[in-house]
Amino acid sequence: MLFKSTLAAAAALALTACASNMSAPAMMYSQASLPDAVKVPAGNKVALETVGVGQITYECRAKANMAGQFEWVFVGPDAKLLDRSGKQVGKYYGPPATWEAMDGSKFTATQLAVAPGGDGNIPLQLVKANPAMGMGAMSGVTYTQRVATKGGVAPAMACGGTNVGAKQIVQYQADYIFYKAS
Repeated sequence: MLFKSTLAAAAALALTACASNMSAPAMMYSQASLPDAVKVPAGNKVALETVGVGQITYECRAKANMAGQFEWVFVGPDAKLLDRSGKQVGKYYGPPATWEAMDGSKFTATQLAVAPGGDGNIPLQLVKANPAMGMGAMSGVTYTQRVATKGGVAPAMACGGTNVGAKQIVQYQADYIFYKAS
């Protein structure tokens, strides 16, 4: 009887081990394929991966020091930050550009570098985080990368003297990868 119990316990352990291997954690984000300009410096590790889905507002304005010339100017983003399963974990808005977790912790940042994101896509970006406000998910964030961008570029419609001050909203999506010191 003891032998049967031991055999049953061993079988249960083997099934548990097999099940735990099947639910192994997903691989962490790798920045290996990114341009060097937007890579996060060594000494930082991925703390949170999100997908930003939302809008960017542009406004038609006169070009500075260029009489009679006009351009679409980036005004600010408004996006939901979703985890990889699609659950909202925060938001991204501005100005100033602010990343905020659902727990209320948030930070602003300084842009360090950009790299092309492909035709029709806003650039990839690396920003250095300012100290976070509030305690929570955004506390201790050192850098954020904007990668895997889709859309978000300035409108194709004309911007000129007849529509100065007009605003246009464009849809975009991008992955925002948050890092903390390791």
